[in-house]
Amino acid sequence: MDASNKQFLLRMTGARSLAAAFLPIMPILFVVAGCASGLQFRDEGGSNADPAPPTELITERLISNERQEHLDLSNQNLEKLLVPNPPPYKIGGGDVLAIVVWDHPELAGNMAIPSSTDPAGAASAAPQGFVVDHLGRIQFPLAGLLTVEGLTEEQARALLTTRLAKYLARPNVTLRVQAYRSKRVYIDGEVKSPGLQAINDIPMTLVEALNRAGGLLPTADQSRIALERGQERYRINLRELVQKGVNPGLVMLAPGDVVRVHSRDESKVFVSGEVITPKALTMHDGRLTLNEALGESGGISPLSGDARQVYVVRKTPERTRVFQLDARVAGSLAMAESFELQPKDIVYVAATPLANWNRQLSLLIPGALTSAVTATNRP
Repeated sequence: MDASNKQFLLRMTGARSLAAAFLPIMPILFVVAGCASGLQFRDEGGSNADPAPPTELITERLISNERQEHLDLSNQNLEKLLVPNPPPYKIGGGDVLAIVVWDHPELAGNMAIPSSTDPAGAASAAPQGFVVDHLGRIQFPLAGLLTVEGLTEEQARALLTTRLAKYLARPNVTLRVQAYRSKRVYIDGEVKSPGLQAINDIPMTLVEALNRAGGLLPTADQSRIALERGQERYRINLRELVQKGVNPGLVMLAPGDVVRVHSRDESKVFVSGEVITPKALTMHDGRLTLNEALGESGGISPLSGDARQVYVVRKTPERTRVFQLDARVAGSLAMAESFELQPKDIVYVAATPLANWNRQLSLLIPGALTSAVTATNRP
């Protein structure tokens, strides 16, 4: 027998010896690998354990149902917020009114003292305003107490003119709001200058309020603007409103409204498992598809990823839902592009049975495969 045949027999003998050593534990390893290849685990000992949520296959029908649910959620009744023709400003308690009765300076009340630093000097002096009290009234010479709360400037001027007409011939009255202090909204979140914004004669729309707050920051999520009005909560998606042809400038705010602009960091999707680069992804103004999430993570690992087992785990207020995509099926990439993810979704790519077997074997017998390869390749 020559030297080459001797080396071949030695290799075969070593491989058979190693295989014989692993034969008793092979069934256990295959059971472990089979359990690890999926997301559902069964607890044999605990009968009171909650059952694993059912897996829903991602199909065209499921995508259509998900899209319809998303539309129903986004089509929240915003009719109360949309005001095409906003009414004029109405006077409220705390507002300061500037009133001038022409040709009757004695009715102007005390004059404001011009500041020495005022470049306009005495020419810029204006009469001190009349403050609307907590009962919505002002007191004006000759006219007495006038209830002006809830009236527009024009209506309040007409009321005062009618009262003064009893004492003056054809009084010429000018009335305007000098300081707006009765109505406010609060802007919070990802804006440049959060805080209170006073409602004035310019209609306080959502766009106007955001502009007064300095505009949206680059980290703002335009798809998640929350509006709180009393006990009601509205979710406004600026991008979807524009797509539907609805002008965001028609969203009218009311006194006491609280507007919060959420951050994009609050709308993340987590990709883990057998992908090239597991990471947390930020949604693009509320939109991120399954295909985009896999692409931004480098795709499924060609060495250990099981394309048949791409899962999306979603926690809803009612239950936990698990979606599965078989990426080997024709048209699966198109379905992945149409499947919209939601904030806090978890995308998980399972490992192949062979990769799981390899890992479990390495845990049970560290270095076993390396030793086997070394033994078979040893001259």
